[in-house]
Amino acid sequence: MRRKLAAGNWKMNGLSGSLGEAVALAATHPAPGVDILLCPPTTLLDRMADAVHGSKVAVGGQDCHPAVSGAHTGDISAEMLADAGAGYVILGHSERRADHGESDALIRAKTEAALAAGLVAVVCVGETEAQRDAGETLAVVGAQLAGSLPDDGVTGDSVVVAYEPVWAIGTGRVPTLEQIAEVHDSLRAALSARYGAAANAIRLLYGGSVKPGNAAEIFAISNVDGALVGGASLTAADFSAIIAALEAAPAA
Repeated sequence: MRRKLAAGNWKMNGLSGSLGEAVALAATHPAPGVDILLCPPTTLLDRMADAVHGSKVAVGGQDCHPAVSGAHTGDISAEMLADAGAGYVILGHSERRADHGESDALIRAKTEAALAAGLVAVVCVGETEAQRDAGETLAVVGAQLAGSLPDDGVTGDSVVVAYEPVWAIGTGRVPTLEQIAEVHDSLRAALSARYGAAANAIRLLYGGSVKPGNAAEIFAISNVDGALVGGASLTAADFSAIIAALEAAPAA
């Protein structure tokens, strides 16, 4: 049985005063029925790890460099994230793919680095609005999945896959339940074809304007094992409501 995961991506948001939201979240969920993850900006990572130490809230990074170390000004390695207290790292988010031109091959290299450092890689895939309208969603997402994951080391303990349709991120637009189910079922089939029985333990998250008001119906979809949440994860109250909806969802 796959343990569900509520992951919050703070993106480029949060200052020192925001750490109180993480502390409040941990206090609200002392014994959650799902895994909880917060990925703050790197400036807050070690302080958040200290603030929620001993709780059931895990922390993670939002990106890493494929190299262990070197002359890469402004970058951070997977080992550095782990040293700062991270247990996870988000890779291949559509904003990284679009804003920084990240290719599937680069994301694959970063995923390999994350696994080598003992981090759980949350690998993101998703289509643009133009690709959706052209009927290319499954082909695009399938190609991203194939190119972004390594051949070895992929298990339910090492990799999480997040489907985030680009056109739904931060827009308030959400795919239909049928559209989400189609993509998640396709992802599960592709993972099973490539990794065999190990794919059954890999969690599939949905991301894209997930809010307290729509979380329950999304979490009732087959092969949706949780969510990668953006803006709604910035406050403990909103994220707690999403966590509660996930706890009440049918078992995977």
